[in-house]
Formats: sequence, structure tokens, C-alpha cells
Amino acid sequence: MEKEEEGAAPADGFYTWVKDARMLSVAFAVGVLLALAGGTDGHHVLLAMNLAGEAASNAQKLLLHQIKEVAVESAQKDMTSGNVALYVLALLSSCQNPRHVQALGHTVDLVRILQQKTDEEIAKLGTPGCEGARGAGGYQEASVALARQVLSPESQLSVDTRAVAALALACTYGHTDLHDVQDLLWLALSTVTNDFLDEQELRDGMIGNIYSMGLALQALGSTSKFYAPREWDCEQAFSVVYHHDYQQPMAIAQVLPALVGKSYLDAASLECSNDVPLSPTLESSTSPNLGTTSFPGGATIKVHYSVINTLQGRHFNYTIAVHVPEGSRLLKVLQVAEEKEPEKFSFQTEQTSWGPMVVSIHKLAANTNDRTYWQFLSSGEPLQEGVGTYKPHDGEHIEAVFSTY
Repeated sequence: MEKEEEGAAPADGFYTWVKDARMLSVAFAVGVLLALAGGTDGHHVLLAMNLAGEAASNAQKLLLHQIKEVAVESAQKDMTSGNVALYVLALLSSCQNPRHVQALGHTVDLVRILQQKTDEEIAKLGTPGCEGARGAGGYQEASVALARQVLSPESQLSVDTRAVAALALACTYGHTDLHDVQDLLWLALSTVTNDFLDEQELRDGMIGNIYSMGLALQALGSTSKFYAPREWDCEQAFSVVYHHDYQQPMAIAQVLPALVGKSYLDAASLECSNDVPLSPTLESSTSPNLGTTSFPGGATIKVHYSVINTLQGRHFNYTIAVHVPEGSRLLKVLQVAEEKEPEKFSFQTEQTSWGPMVVSIHKLAANTNDRTYWQFLSSGEPLQEGVGTYKPHDGEHIEAVFSTY
């Protein structure tokens, strides 16, 4: 082992920096979430704040009030099992009983709804499970089906999906005493986590894309025994997160628990007090305009924008150059292009938890059945941010290409 150079930082200096960086990141992330709380899915934000140990605030009280109303109105008819599960975790982290959610003069049992929706979705999958799991509890049978999906080479699950699956499987592993179920879960968890570590090593810390990192960090931080004796270079992974300027509330909400060494699995184990007030007093909340950051009278940039379809129907390839204020989001480029030549550059978006998503360009719509979508690229490389976040630079050429996944 080489001797340290004289005057070099002590061996643990980097770890001290990591700890300080985490604390600064937590403070910043909580502040941003508080500012943006009204503009995103409240259950994600509330869960993140509670896991970060943020003291009860008016924003949190308002979010708790809002998610109860949404749960009562929409859980049974409009939510998937995954969404219901997040509402359950948000309520548990707020010291609320998810079996007895009261709002708008009604009461719902979110745990019962979660079980019902899980059973329905497992039935649709038709996935064969371990015989021992049948009748032993819905969550175990569901976990077996999920583990088989994770291990299937045809599934092609995203990093986000595999990370959430790993958290769910780790939870089941800790509660089941069925050996065949444990063996299957161990194999699935070992596969997912080692794949994450392999990708991190190959890509200098990145797992998936920058918006996958929050859930991937949560998963790796909670499942170390499944990839032991292999060690996780967490400093490298966290360094990727620290160097990105997160602006989307959903991304911040997923990264924040990892910054304090927690994951969604810790939601039910937070300390509770009996003085959690339920009546919000926050008068107003604001959300940012994700379309553009405009600077009247300031500098403008020129962006080349192309829309390309060589996949379906009549093929097309149109290009336009537009001028937008410096600092504008990509969404502004699309809007200006449509204003100048609507017959070629018309587009439609849908609002998601991650911001606006382009679902149609030139009247050609993405289709989940065909597995088609509009992919945005710069210099041939897929953008790591959405149209509501990405800021083009002067002279950049952005391509929207109709693609399959």
C-alpha cells in the first residue's frame, strides 16, 4: 500500500465530505419540496418529508389533508395497486391509520383496497407461483409473481420498476417463513442488486438515468445482504446525484430518503407522537411554470428542432429553427415551432407526476399497445430530462423520433 503524500487529506476526509454533502442536499431538497408541494403528487412529497425527519409544517398538514381526500375519492376506482401502496406508506409515515381514512364525510380502508387490487392484478398476470405461497397470504403470492417477472428475460423491466420491486420483495422476504418463497425472493433480489452494481461500475456511478437514481439508491441501501459479500461503492453513486440539479419534485422526493439512509421500507417504523394536527392552515402554495423560464428583453438562443417518423403510416421528417429566450425549457421550443408551422409541428402533452409528457406530434400518437413513444434526442443521444425540464443550448439540434420500446 502506497504511503500517503505529505499534507494529503486524511483517509476519512472524503467520507466527511459525503456526510456534509448529504446534509446540505437534504436541507435543499426539503426546501424545494416545501416550495413545490402544491404542484406534484402529494403522497410522494409527504412520504419523502417524513422519511427525512422534517418537523411537521403547514405544508405537510395540507398534503396530509389532500391525500386523504384523494384516497377517499379515487383509491377504489382510479388507482393501481402500486399507487394505493404509496398512499398507504405516506399515511403510515404520518402516523395515520390507512385502514381508517376519513375525508369528505366518508371512510375507506386502504389496506383492504390494496389487497383487492393486488389480487385482481395477479389474476390478470396468470403467473404460476410456488405452491406453498397459495393461501398463505396475498402478499406472498403477489411477491412470487413479481419475483418471476423480475427474473424473466422477456420482461425488460426498467431500473425504476426493478428498484421498487426489490423494495417490495425485501419486505416480503423479512416476513415469510416459507423456504421455497424465500429462495425465489433471494434469487430475484440478488439478480436485481448485482445488475445495479454492474451497471454502476460500467457507467461511472450511473444506474439507469439520473431520474432512476433515487429509487436505485433506496434499493441498494436496503438490500445489502442480498449482494454480500460484494460491497457497494455508495460514494460513487451519491456523487452522481450531488452533481445533478434536480428540479422535478418527483425526482427530489425519490432521492431524498436515500440521502438520509432510508427507503420506503422505513415508512412504518418512524416514531409517532400523538400531537399531529390534521387541520391545515397553509393559505396558499405555488408551483413553477415548467414550460419556460422567460427573460423579457434578454438574450435569445437558436434551436434546431426535427420531428421524424419512419415507423408507422406516412413517414415524415420536418426541421425548423426557432428562437427562444435563453434559459427556456424544451417545451417552449415545441410551442414556438407549433406557432410558426402548426401543420407540421402540432403536438399534445399529458401531465404526469414527472411533468408534461409529449404523447402526440404531427397527429401521430404514442400507443402502449404498439409500445410506441416519442423519444427526444440531442446529438443522437436520448435526453435524460423531459420537455418540461430540459434546457436547450444555443445552436443545439433536438430530434423527436417516433420510436418503440
